[in-house]
Amino acid sequence: MNPRLAKLWTVQDLAEYLDVPVKTIYQWRCDGYGPRGRKVGRWVRFDPEDVRIWLDSLPDRVA
Repeated sequence: MNPRLAKLWTVQDLAEYLDVPVKTIYQWRCDGYGPRGRKVGRWVRFDPEDVRIWLDSLPDRVA
C-alpha cells in the first residue's frame, strides 16, 4: 500500500504508539514539539510516515 494512502492516526493512536499519555501529545503541540499534526475539520490527525520521520530525527542518546 502506498504510505500516503495509509490511515491517519488520531491523538489516541499516536499516544498509544509512543506509549505516552494523550495529554502529553496535546502539550507537545502547544510547545511546538512532536510530529507534525494536521487539522482535519476540528480534529488533529497524524500521518504515520511523519511520525516515523520525526522519531528518526530524535537523538539516540538516553540521559
